[in-house]
Amino acid sequence: MVMRSPTLRRLRMRIRWMRWTPRDSPSWSPRQWAVLVAAVVTAVVVAVGVDAFRAGPDTDPRIRAMAGQAASSLASIPISAGRTDRQDYDRAAFGSAWSDAGSVPGGGNGCDTRNDVLARDLHDIRAGPTPSCPRAVLAGELRSPYTGDFVVFRRDRSASAVQIDHIVPLSYAWDMGAWAWPPDRRLDFANDPANLVAVDGRSNQDKSDSEPARWMPPARGFWCQYAIQFVIVTATYGLAIDEPSRRVLSEALRCAD
Repeated sequence: MVMRSPTLRRLRMRIRWMRWTPRDSPSWSPRQWAVLVAAVVTAVVVAVGVDAFRAGPDTDPRIRAMAGQAASSLASIPISAGRTDRQDYDRAAFGSAWSDAGSVPGGGNGCDTRNDVLARDLHDIRAGPTPSCPRAVLAGELRSPYTGDFVVFRRDRSASAVQIDHIVPLSYAWDMGAWAWPPDRRLDFANDPANLVAVDGRSNQDKSDSEPARWMPPARGFWCQYAIQFVIVTATYGLAIDEPSRRVLSEALRCAD
């Protein structure tokens, strides 16, 4: 299939970069390789998801294939009866927000994670230098995958109109096992592009730290893609999943049937 839009062309270039860079990095651990694969798959999901508002996952073979793989992975994820709602969660346990210091794809590239995701997900971008990134996104446009709404981003006026969401919320990850992780793994999780997507601000606020059993994107056309990302990240990082959310995700992944 020919990639024609600017967003998909940038995605194709990014995937080519991901394919060859690790060959020069033999010290990468198996987990880092797994996270890299998840990042590539998620980047495809995000790009496909925006266009899928027109076609729908039932007509896109790429999404159907990824949904089938995610459904298989979901079956092997440890199940928890529900959230533990631990009282010791602290956002600071996952490191500084949008740190560039992680070992995930994009880490150490000179730009903070927020700008990396904005550059990946927005189109018609205008870039320029900021203290956290020499090529920061100053303006751009987004078709929010959570609602389908068109959102204009302007750093100097409406920066909060576009926000970066953790598909698997940090506090949920904490409840499902991240409380026992070392700090560097939590830093990676919070900044992993496989777990991040640019969305409209209202949806991000409405979701808060909710798991799939309590919140799914208002746009049902994105449920399949959302479930794929949630399962990929959960499985890659070895987290558990609560039983009510497992049922919701399993239903969403039936787009592969």
